[in-house]
Amino acid sequence: MKMPRDLSGKDLIQRLKPYGYEGTRQSGSHIRLTTQKNGEHHITIPNHDPLKLGTLSSILDIVAEHFHITRNDLLQQLFF
Repeated sequence: MKMPRDLSGKDLIQRLKPYGYEGTRQSGSHIRLTTQKNGEHHITIPNHDPLKLGTLSSILDIVAEHFHITRNDLLQQLFF
């Protein structure tokens, strides 16, 4: 499944909210999100527009691993 190429950090943060992620702090242009679902988990999202494809891929891999789903399933849930 193809990843969106024009996604901003703020857009990704909004799309991750159903997974329980909320902003807990910000340092410069990087925002740290935390969720309590499936145990406590932290992830840092750069507030860039657009996110680099490799950065987005890495973030999605980490989130998918935490929720024990494949990256394709996560992409399907987030964007379609």
